[in-house]
Amino acid sequence: MHSYITQAQQTELADWGAPEDIGAETVSGPIQCSGSIDLGSTEGPVFGGLYAATRGVYRVVYPFHEHATVMQGEVELTDERTGVSNLYRQGDSWLIKKGTPVRWTIKSDRVLKSYLATTAGLEGDRN
Repeated sequence: MHSYITQAQQTELADWGAPEDIGAETVSGPIQCSGSIDLGSTEGPVFGGLYAATRGVYRVVYPFHEHATVMQGEVELTDERTGVSNLYRQGDSWLIKKGTPVRWTIKSDRVLKSYLATTAGLEGDRN
């Protein structure tokens, strides 16, 4: 079992570089990304862990399906296909479908999320 407790979360995360180093595009920054993979690996069909990024704006087309929960900070996610934006704070969660273009606007000095991702196709996917 791996616990992520919001009040006590001070985990050391690996430096993942700029958004471009993880397949995204910086719109305004600089932004520093960091994270951990605590389940599986990015080469496998399922992986999860923690991800953090500093204040700024970046765009990414999701290369996987993701469920995530904000543990610290505040981020606005915009689905660039529909223009719909939602503001997420500690305890809020989302599901993002693989292939969705998303604009991340990080409003706090740092945002931290826990995530579970899969690259597998999903039977009965309902958009």
